[in-house]
Amino acid sequence: MKHAVPHDLGAERGKVVAEAAIASYVKRFEKYSAKATWAAPNRADIAFSVKGISLSGTLEVKASTFEMDLDVPFFLRPFKNSALAVIEEEIKSWVAKAKAGEI
Repeated sequence: MKHAVPHDLGAERGKVVAEAAIASYVKRFEKYSAKATWAAPNRADIAFSVKGISLSGTLEVKASTFEMDLDVPFFLRPFKNSALAVIEEEIKSWVAKAKAGEI
């Protein structure tokens, strides 16, 4: 499942925001074995498990977009639009924090 969220932070600032968000979520969702590894300068591999279901994907930071590619099990695909809406709002809130000087 691929999805892109536009931003106007530029690649360098976008990476700082992504690092802050990922660190926050890894800590916040520790009980779900949340993990993130920067596999390339602007690409993080992300994984977590909930109730025995493992989810994984990548987040790539580009100059004007955050691009996600998530491996979603077939039986969870009916919830795709709801999940993407939540993810998009979270990204927008982190972008707003950056613009407000909080990051």
